[in-house]
Amino acid sequence: MRDVGVRLGSTFTAIFVIGWISNASADEACLTSAQSELERLYCEVVERGGRAGLPSQVDFQRNDRNVQALLLRQPAKRLGLTLPEVSASPEPRSEPELTTLSHEPMNEPVSEPPIAQRLAGCHLRGKVIQCSQAVYELADNRTLASLGDGVLEPSNRLGIVPFDGKRSDDEAVRSYLSAAYDRYIPKMLAIGLGANTMSFTAFHNAFHTLESGDVDFSERMERAYELLKLDRKNLNVTTGKHDDLPENLSLCDTINRDVIVCDNVGTNWVFVRANQ
Repeated sequence: MRDVGVRLGSTFTAIFVIGWISNASADEACLTSAQSELERLYCEVVERGGRAGLPSQVDFQRNDRNVQALLLRQPAKRLGLTLPEVSASPEPRSEPELTTLSHEPMNEPVSEPPIAQRLAGCHLRGKVIQCSQAVYELADNRTLASLGDGVLEPSNRLGIVPFDGKRSDDEAVRSYLSAAYDRYIPKMLAIGLGANTMSFTAFHNAFHTLESGDVDFSERMERAYELLKLDRKNLNVTTGKHDDLPENLSLCDTINRDVIVCDNVGTNWVFVRANQ
């Protein structure tokens, strides 16, 4: 997460990224509670000193297999451990679910091709993703003067609806958070914070941390968004220093036709369709 000023940085860290990295040491209970090859690999990585950057075991188990594999990819590679085979790409997020989050018209066509198909033929070239019919540029933080009219006013709400399912229902949670995340990213771009977005993993873990503490995730995210807008009115933000870049497009996913997000868990990159 990049520094964007004293108050803004602390607000973002305290509210949007909530304790997903734990310093608890591994013990025998880890393997006892492991229920899959990936969870057993997690225990082995922790045992061998590769815990840095990984969530707690409880938070790790809350992720689906694709996210678990992404979390373990680099730590396992550093330790010379083999990652169990999982699906080549994460399951596509449900586009129709987005319509429940806002009364605003969506830019997406009614029928969209699968994510892998949408990224087929695209090439990652540094800070640019070149596709056959569009170019996507890495988003930076924007100056206050460059923001659209009214984006910092109360009428511009994050607008994530409350979760009304059971947290034990992994499919319902994933569908809800995927739709919420597809709204969150454009809303962060609107207030000029493209270089300071949460990864989907951090978003997912924030949901479980808040909801398990009887705190409404949607309400807390709305309050955080209001604080960010207030900070944007009163504080300058630094541009995002992208010292590293995504390794390849396997780390990337589409938000809509205008936005692609890539992350390696530790860093989130947002690419925006260039003006034609």
